[in-house]
Amino acid sequence: MSSPIEIALYASGSGTNAENLIRVVPREVARFSVVFTDRAGAGVRERAASLGVRDVLLTPAQVSGGAAGAEQVAMLSALGVEMICLAGYLRQIPAEVIEAYRGRILNIHPSLLPAFGGKGKYGLHVHRAVLSRGCLWTGATVHVVTEAYDEGPIVAQRPVPVLPGDTPESLQGRVLQTEYALYP
Repeated sequence: MSSPIEIALYASGSGTNAENLIRVVPREVARFSVVFTDRAGAGVRERAASLGVRDVLLTPAQVSGGAAGAEQVAMLSALGVEMICLAGYLRQIPAEVIEAYRGRILNIHPSLLPAFGGKGKYGLHVHRAVLSRGCLWTGATVHVVTEAYDEGPIVAQRPVPVLPGDTPESLQGRVLQTEYALYP
C-alpha cells in the first residue's frame, strides 16, 4: 500500500473548508501536514490546532515580498509537501510556488466558474453578484490553480439553485454545504 500524499492547506479565514478536508479525506489517502495562513487572527489557526495540524503564519514578506515564492517553496519542500489545497486563501499564490507544484494546486470557488471569478470575487461578494445578476443557478467549482485568478482547468463543479427570497448569506450557506461535499 502506498503512503498518503502530503498536502499543505492555505487559508485566510475561518477555515471551515480546511477543517472539512482534514476530517473527511481518509488518512490513508492524504495527510494534511500544515496550514499556511496570511492572517494572525484567522480562525483556521485554531481549527488546525484542535485537529493536531501545524499552522504557519506567513509574514508579509513571505506572502508578497520579492523572495516570497522561493521562501514558500523551501518551506513546502522541507515539509515534504506534494500537493496544495487552497481553502479560502485570499492571496495570489507566487509564480514560483505554482511552477514548483504545477498541476498539483487545487482551489474551491463559490460559483460556477468562469462566472463570478477573478480578483476580489470571494465570499459574500460572489453571492451578492449572483443575486444582483438575477441568476437562477450558482454553485461551486474545484479548479487547478494557475497564474491567473480562477482561470485554471476545472476539475469538478456542482450546481446550487438560487431560491426566491435568497439573501447573500442564505445562498452562501447552501453553496458552502455543496463545497463541503465537492472538494474532498
